[in-house]
Amino acid sequence: MVTRMINWELQNTFYSDSVSVICGCDEAGRGPLAGPVFAAAVILPQGHIIEGLDDSKRLSHSARDALFDRIKKESVAYSIAHAEVYEIEAINILNASMLAMRRAVGQLDIKPDLALVDGNIVRDFPLPAHPVIKGDGKIPCIAAASVLAKVARDRFCSEMDSFYPGYNFARNKGYATKEHKAAILKIGPCPVHRRSFLRKTLGDSFEQHDIWQSW
Repeated sequence: MVTRMINWELQNTFYSDSVSVICGCDEAGRGPLAGPVFAAAVILPQGHIIEGLDDSKRLSHSARDALFDRIKKESVAYSIAHAEVYEIEAINILNASMLAMRRAVGQLDIKPDLALVDGNIVRDFPLPAHPVIKGDGKIPCIAAASVLAKVARDRFCSEMDSFYPGYNFARNKGYATKEHKAAILKIGPCPVHRRSFLRKTLGDSFEQHDIWQSW
């Protein structure tokens, strides 16, 4: 079996006389029906290899957990932030994701010269920022950020499960699984559900259900 490992070839092209410190930034949790959207920013030592590092979506739960600790230990600096459900509802999920990523970058102990952001959009970053489509599978610092954001959010979902039993957040992580949707229709939403997402996903079932009238 060949172990996939991200290399530094693409990230190295962004270094220059004026860019010596680069952070990667990524988010986790844009699609779920519940919970905040998380983001992380990571600065890795240039050329440093973390064995097994990859896009968090391509890793097993146990691999992400192991990498989470290694990334924190071996990074030059890292930060994890989030945007709350009320912020998602107020400014939409894309803008909330950008907000969470800006917060993560702003909380770094070391100020980077450039942020490389997963995706095709960057908005209002407090420093030069460059989007990289599918960067979590190409750029080491973005891949590292994707792991931190994903693990942090998954652990938050496990905590949500203890505060709001009945939805099985520990297993579904807030996503629109059949079990999760059935639970919402049976017992109604809780404070960490995203109202606009429920409307879009449940449609008429949401609007016509008696419990929504008092929510």
